[in-house]
Amino acid sequence: MALVEVTKQGHVGIVTMNRPEALNALSSAVFADLTAALDQVEQDDDVYVVIITGAGRAFVAGADIGEMANMNVEEGLAFSELGNSLLMRVDMFPKPTIAAVNGFALGGGCELSLACDIRIASEKAKFGQPEVGLGIIPGFGGTQRMARIIGTGAAMELIYTAETIDAKRAEAIGMVNHVVAPDELMDFALNLANKIAANAQVAIRTSKMAIRRGIDCDISTAVTYEALAFATCFGTEDQKDAMKAFVEKRKLNGFKNR
Repeated sequence: MALVEVTKQGHVGIVTMNRPEALNALSSAVFADLTAALDQVEQDDDVYVVIITGAGRAFVAGADIGEMANMNVEEGLAFSELGNSLLMRVDMFPKPTIAAVNGFALGGGCELSLACDIRIASEKAKFGQPEVGLGIIPGFGGTQRMARIIGTGAAMELIYTAETIDAKRAEAIGMVNHVVAPDELMDFALNLANKIAANAQVAIRTSKMAIRRGIDCDISTAVTYEALAFATCFGTEDQKDAMKAFVEKRKLNGFKNR
């Protein structure tokens, strides 16, 4: 049985972390299966949006402590680089990503959710970076993404205290976009994904790259990048078709996504 499973509903690819007996903890084997799953949904031209979720009681309850316990410095560096490389791929994935956080999102699981574009949380979801309580720090981008998403003060408090917070608190500090009832989580995530899938995908992916690349630049560089990205959209059939329909006051019958 795969540790990460891929299913599809329409234009939405669903990547499910599938190691429920270990609360979907991240290990080298899980990283390998997640890499294969991302390859699959990236190469499928019929998938426009990707939802990442977890089986059982957890989204991902962290990295595998059993695997890390006896690591030396060199092995710790290699494990961090492996996790960081994979989460950077999620971060810069060409298609929009939604984390549907069904339960525990701790340590590496919190970091995985933060690497997604949008986070939807079940009322049962729990978030935290407990690493300092284990004598380490977040190693898969947590110190960087969390500060960018919720601000340095809130990020420092959560990381320094190793506190676990509930979904309501996560929403209040801007860590998640929406909190919904547990039995509504996937329907809500799929509805949001389908709204995204209904728009021009070249423009969606261009928007994502502009946001992702621009946030790490000074504003002058970022708006210059945006202008260039904006201009490339004028070379698409979608722009021609949609603007012509708008001018002619008629409904566009879907995008060609080219």
